[in-house]
Amino acid sequence: MIAVTGATGNIGRTLVTTLAAGGAKVIAISRGDKEIQVPDGVEHRTADLGDLGSLSTALAGADTLFLLITGAQLVSGPDPDEVLATAAAAGVRKVVFLSSQGAATRPGSDAYARTLAFENALARTDLEWTVLRPSGFFTNTYAWIEPVRTRRTVPAPFGDVGLPVVDPADIAAVAAAALTEPGHAGRTYTLTGPAVITPREQTAALSAALGEPLHFHELTRAEARTGMLRFMPESVADHTLTILGEPTGAEQQVSGDIAAVLGRPATDYATWATRTAAAYR
Repeated sequence: MIAVTGATGNIGRTLVTTLAAGGAKVIAISRGDKEIQVPDGVEHRTADLGDLGSLSTALAGADTLFLLITGAQLVSGPDPDEVLATAAAAGVRKVVFLSSQGAATRPGSDAYARTLAFENALARTDLEWTVLRPSGFFTNTYAWIEPVRTRRTVPAPFGDVGLPVVDPADIAAVAAAALTEPGHAGRTYTLTGPAVITPREQTAALSAALGEPLHFHELTRAEARTGMLRFMPESVADHTLTILGEPTGAEQQVSGDIAAVLGRPATDYATWATRTAAAYR
């Protein structure tokens, strides 16, 4: 049985559906602070990674785990060795961990210290593990929904700085492969989109998907930071802005790992914008 943490998120929700459609027995785990609808046959359990007792209970019967840390867990919480020991004691033998590209490109950063600590803790265990290191998500542009709907405007910083951002559905597809197929043990995959794209170019792609013009409004770093602090820790916001505005060469490099695992190219932003255009109308 496969347990999926973060089951209400952009990746976890799609992963649960993908695994269930493939015939896997799935436990969808969430903190219980959002409404969740799961496919037939999927069991929903409530747990918080900050509470190892609740995690142990939620993992009962699972031998495989998709592990995602988010929010406050990105900077604090139980020791990663304890989290993994709890999973192993519950019967888990395989873990696919959602890390971040920043764990490799900025290993000295406080924002990625805990993520990297989980990677290192996994390597010390006897568990079968796979690490996924995605770049930024296409779905980060869901932050544009309200201004696009109400003002036909896209507000974003660093309008002409590009990154190879990625479709969360592609991340979920790679995770599903690593969870259910052989050949991924001990592997670390860097997951990016098929090309570098700037916020201004994303605006153009979204405009084309909607069939109407959109205005790009470039935010200052300070303005963007204020918005980010509404939903992420300060250190994560600051380092995210550094990546967005001053990416390293490695952070702008397109990876072929999605194509290698899935046997198809990574999804481009224009395709994603067409698929999700209704959300912006």
